[in-house]
Amino acid sequence: MAIEIVTGPFDPWGRLAAAQAALAGRADSGACAVFVGTMRDFNEGDSVAGMTLEHYPGMTERALADIVAEATQRWPVNELLIVHRVGPIAPGDAIVLTAAWSAHREAAFAACRHLIEALKHRAPFWKKETLATGGARWVTRNTPASAE
Repeated sequence: MAIEIVTGPFDPWGRLAAAQAALAGRADSGACAVFVGTMRDFNEGDSVAGMTLEHYPGMTERALADIVAEATQRWPVNELLIVHRVGPIAPGDAIVLTAAWSAHREAAFAACRHLIEALKHRAPFWKKETLATGGARWVTRNTPASAE
């Protein structure tokens, strides 16, 4: 189970390939479900030129570890991965990668969805957007909890 906070651009598909390569020789995963989130160039009706994503080191990793632990208790997963970016981010940049490996697709899909939904709702990340028209604002609305 891997959790990474990165401070610069990352290639989610390259990171996923590396995680898959680390599982070489294991034949217990028949499914891998993946979610990649990228920055949009709009939010709440405004054009957004960039964003700075902040976190609370230590607290963030603990929150993500709790989310991973929940997933391992709820579904028969073989491996889980969360990579989340912080710092300055431009539209189109990858922000988050979640992945779940399991023997079957149902558990992989459910665990992967849990990772991203719980992360968006509970992990201590703060977004400050730079608007295309000038100025900046903190994103005040959190992602509501989903019915998983």
